Amino acid sequence: MKNITWDETLSVEVDEIDEDHRRLVDLFNILSHSVAEGDSADYIEAVLEELISCTIWHFRHEERLMLLYKYEDFARHKTEHQELIDSAKELQKKFHKENKLLTNEDVEYLADWLTGHIMGQDMRLGFYLMKVMR
Repeated sequence: MKNITWDETLSVEVDEIDEDHRRLVDLFNILSHSVAEGDSADYIEAVLEELISCTIWHFRHEERLMLLYKYEDFARHKTEHQELIDSAKELQKKFHKENKLLTNEDVEYLADWLTGHIMGQDMRLGFYLMKVMR
């Protein structure tokens, strides 16, 4: 079972973004535990849908902030958001088509893209927003 622990290494130092990230980490951990515990396919599907929906909302939230504060790397960051959503929806489609539970590899993949995005693009965005929001 993969578990993501929220700590200061994941903080982008912008409270409203960190709050979103904490929620995404919580949902990821619920999904990971559900897969490990062998919960029902319906329950896992519901958690995966919630994770994807919250991620989409969060990405729109970040994009609004990027537009408001004229973030120069907006296009690249938004493209990465779309790629992440597309890959998560592809995983969801596989889950539906093959009528199969998520694997540990699927959970690892989701963990990697969540933490990788926070540690990469979002850290750069957080640094920029800290300067312009004060």
